[in-house]
Amino acid sequence: MSSTKKEVSGMPQGLKLLIGVGGIYAAFLYYGTLQEDVFHYKAADGTKFTSAWFLQALEAFANVIFGGLGLLISGRTANLPQDMFALSGATQVCAKAFTSLALASGVSFPVVTLAKSGKMVPVMIGSLLLGGAKYTLREYAAVLAIIGGTCIVSMGKKSSGKASSALGILFIVLSLSCDGITGGIQNRLKKKSAQLGVKPKPYDFMFWTNLYMAITAVAFSLFLGEGFSGFQFCLENPIIFNKILKFAVCSAVGQSFIFYTISNFDPLVCTTVTTTRKVFSVLLSIFLNGHAMNAQGWVGIGLASAGILSELQDKGGKGHGAKEEKKTKTVDK
Repeated sequence: MSSTKKEVSGMPQGLKLLIGVGGIYAAFLYYGTLQEDVFHYKAADGTKFTSAWFLQALEAFANVIFGGLGLLISGRTANLPQDMFALSGATQVCAKAFTSLALASGVSFPVVTLAKSGKMVPVMIGSLLLGGAKYTLREYAAVLAIIGGTCIVSMGKKSSGKASSALGILFIVLSLSCDGITGGIQNRLKKKSAQLGVKPKPYDFMFWTNLYMAITAVAFSLFLGEGFSGFQFCLENPIIFNKILKFAVCSAVGQSFIFYTISNFDPLVCTTVTTTRKVFSVLLSIFLNGHAMNAQGWVGIGLASAGILSELQDKGGKGHGAKEEKKTKTVDK
């Protein structure tokens, strides 16, 4: 039976898994290092890149291009609820922009990444209020572990490291709040799609969501004057423009590998990869960029990582029945 499956698929499952997992890890680990490099870079005059909306516009446009190519291959779905896609895209790009602004405000990459891993809190709240969802005691405990570990990491950084600014922490809170709103909107999007008798495919989500993300980011970028300032900073600092382009491409390539993995394996496989990737991104940042951590900080990382893996185990327990539902969710990077 297995040999028949291999012949039909044209490629061994093990090789497909290696391609999917390798692509996700390579794209998003590099994505994280590039994001940190962009906001830690100092120009010759001492200025730093702070045009978060300009950055998000470029990232979203890269995803629109890749998503459009995916639609050309897989075909687009007609009569989709565009109003729900627009709301989802707007809240998602706001969440990503606030995350970038937290980095620009001095919050370290490990703290931001671990804090964003606790976005299940606002997602829980949004889904409870807007979608009528229910959660287990383990899910609540996992979230508390992530939040507690993140707080310990933030307080446990050695004095040689920069203190996280109050403004940066506010941006993290705003980002998590947008995540919560997005969770509720996505539940409504699925319900409205079912009412319309349509079922969006993965690349429908990638293209339309990122299109509205791009529109929202461009609007904010122009309103705040970041379109000109961000472009000017890139012209004066070509090394940063090069990193931003790589950052945007990594985002699009990573999402494509996620959709490839979901289409060939149980969504739990993809969840495992994207969840553990966050832990490795934190460790990679610490070792590559010299974030000073004392024993308390490492305890916090351990606690937060345990919470992340516990969340993963809980999703694994819910298992295979959620396969089709997971295919309709947007990508968690």
